[in-house]
Amino acid sequence: MTNRTAFVTGASRGIGRACAQALAEAGAKVVLAARDRAKLAEVSAQIPNSTFVELDLAVPDSIKAAFAQAGKVDILVNNAAITKDGLALRMKKDDWDAVIATNLTGAFLAIQQVLHGMMKERWGRIINISSVVAEAGNAGQSNYVASKAGLIGLTKSLAQEMASRNITINAIAPGFIETDMTAVLSEDLKAKMLAQIPLKRLGKPEDVASAVRFLASEEASYITGHVLDVNGGMYM
Repeated sequence: MTNRTAFVTGASRGIGRACAQALAEAGAKVVLAARDRAKLAEVSAQIPNSTFVELDLAVPDSIKAAFAQAGKVDILVNNAAITKDGLALRMKKDDWDAVIATNLTGAFLAIQQVLHGMMKERWGRIINISSVVAEAGNAGQSNYVASKAGLIGLTKSLAQEMASRNITINAIAPGFIETDMTAVLSEDLKAKMLAQIPLKRLGKPEDVASAVRFLASEEASYITGHVLDVNGGMYM
């Protein structure tokens, strides 16, 4: 990936940070993007050949400014996401709108920022981080599930639009991954989660990052419009 620039959203922690690290190790120049500038600076200092930009995917002007600062992008990893869980019966419209705005609309607007450059170069990789719940559903997360399922539909449609320009667009659907979000769960809940996973372990951020690195590589040049499950077998 020498001479390629990768832009990773939600790169200040968890899966995004692992993806940025993996792409940097593969030779890409990496632009880390997230809302927390201090955290970005800390992570960027630990990843060689990386820079960072502040980005709030719920704010269109922030998206334009971040990509203008980043310059030409060859590889886009749409990873950033938020949750505002609740049963549909009582879900506030603001909670629905916030999750869709960041997770789906923000990802779409980010893609729009890189397409012209990729079309000009006749090379590009866009990797959208979806979720196992986009395929299987999950009670209490109708907004999050809708946003992540939307990413899969977006991936397939754009893959058809961009294939003639040698731009591949794929999605990855992680299962339960060890992150800050799962660290706070009770042992009882973790045990119930593990019971659903044939491999009997939670995934690591690096498991997702390895899949991202592959889909961003030349070795994956004949794969587009695909959803790669990284879930330990919990959904087949």
